[in-house]
Amino acid sequence: MTVKQKVWVSRPLFPEVLAKLSEHLDVQAEAIERKHTPEQLRERLRQVDGAVIGLGDRVDAAVLEGNERLRVIANLAVGYNNFDLPAMTRAGVLACNTPDVLNETVADYAWALMLAASRRIGAAERWLRAGQWSNQQRFDDWLGVDVHGKTLGILGMGRIGQAIARRAAGFDMRVLYHNRSRLPEPIERECRATLVGKDELLKQADHLILVLPYSKASHHAIGAAELALMKRTAVLVNVARGGIVDEVALAAALREGRLGAAGLDVFEGEPAVHPDLLALDNALLSPHIASASEDTRRAMASLAADNVLAALGYGPHAGRPATPLNPEVMARWSRR
Repeated sequence: MTVKQKVWVSRPLFPEVLAKLSEHLDVQAEAIERKHTPEQLRERLRQVDGAVIGLGDRVDAAVLEGNERLRVIANLAVGYNNFDLPAMTRAGVLACNTPDVLNETVADYAWALMLAASRRIGAAERWLRAGQWSNQQRFDDWLGVDVHGKTLGILGMGRIGQAIARRAAGFDMRVLYHNRSRLPEPIERECRATLVGKDELLKQADHLILVLPYSKASHHAIGAAELALMKRTAVLVNVARGGIVDEVALAAALREGRLGAAGLDVFEGEPAVHPDLLALDNALLSPHIASASEDTRRAMASLAADNVLAALGYGPHAGRPATPLNPEVMARWSRR
């Protein structure tokens, strides 16, 4: 009997996805959500041929040291700042992510945050639940800012940014964007979007949504200097990565009335949230759930499983994982 290759799943996953993996592989899946130490990760990965992991699992050179067996790790996310990609490439470990299947869902959520932060929905609901609604409510209580007819700024214009921009037509918004490179003209027309410099984007946007990838270059891309360029009534939304925003500077701007509101789904030290943000009613906060619709999370898990199966030689795409981040390592497997 042929011994099955082994795969470790670092967090609870949908039963049908585990069943798909189990058709070909010996699956070791965690039954509860937990934080793994580097030592635990190293030990788990040393025993398997492949793994499906979450953003909280940091894979670096120390975790991979001496591992001659591992061939593939699939991330349950589009971002992969938990991967030391050069270290994985040196170790001959294929890295994969789950792009595209969550574009529309994250775009929906970015709009939900923008609308809710603009109209103070989170604070108003807390006020209502606390029993503070009375006949003494003033006509000018709970004034927010409009979304329709305003200027939407998008920093980072990949597929998610484009999906966000397309939705703006229904709100009759002007769309500006800043990106590392200009979009092809047909996509600009479809999105009704105009490329501007970063400073101009910050100055003109009534609502600014961050969708750029996290890297050393984008760390604190929105800090005190950038916030100072924005309108006092502007609304900032971040569905990208927490480290893109200097949270201390953001909290100060919100507290001092130099920025209207913020809707944040990601945080620099998550799951910890900076206490200055927690204290602010004009900061709408959610626990990194922009992709958390049932259909989308199932699609992400299924893509991660397909990548592992393909990398290990199984399924309809055997040998051709759909979304490799360092495909050059596949050419080296035959020499391992």
